[in-house]
Amino acid sequence: MLHKDERTVVFIDGSSLYFAAKALGFDVDYRSLLEYFRERCRLLRACYYAALPETEDYSPLKPLTDWLAYNGYMLVTKTAREFTDYSGRRRIKGNMDVELTVDLLELAERIDHAVIFSGDADLRRAVEAVQRRGVRVTAISSLRASPPMIGDELRRQVDRFVELGDVAGHFTRQQPESRPRAIPVRHPADLQSDETS
Repeated sequence: MLHKDERTVVFIDGSSLYFAAKALGFDVDYRSLLEYFRERCRLLRACYYAALPETEDYSPLKPLTDWLAYNGYMLVTKTAREFTDYSGRRRIKGNMDVELTVDLLELAERIDHAVIFSGDADLRRAVEAVQRRGVRVTAISSLRASPPMIGDELRRQVDRFVELGDVAGHFTRQQPESRPRAIPVRHPADLQSDETS
């Protein structure tokens, strides 16, 4: 997927990666993700796109986006819009396709390879546009998730589709190890009966 000499930019649709990883049962270690690309190509930039709720309430995204901004990622955010759906439930909408597309098109003249962590079929035309400028495009998402997280139109357009589950082992957050289980102590008489049988 990656070549050492290629000028590469990674575009991460935060919401898309989060839901694909969750569907596959792992958490992303963003430090390891950055190292994965730094070791394998000429990584110019890693961009992370997130829509943040406009609220005074605590958002679980805030610590993550703060960490990313201070640890090698270019953070692109906007305020998510709040609306009420047809059944009266409060919903939040925050699609980052436009921001990702603009950055992809602006950087196309200076890169060789764009790696997109997204499966959104709406990105197909942007991918086609940068391919015409000579940029190789890889999409990382999941067909194994239920439902699949990548649209057919995008999967057919990119130069290469990579199943997220196939590369996730390189940047999966390690779960804290559980305490060692106690080994049952057997009575010496039990051990003797084992040896004689």
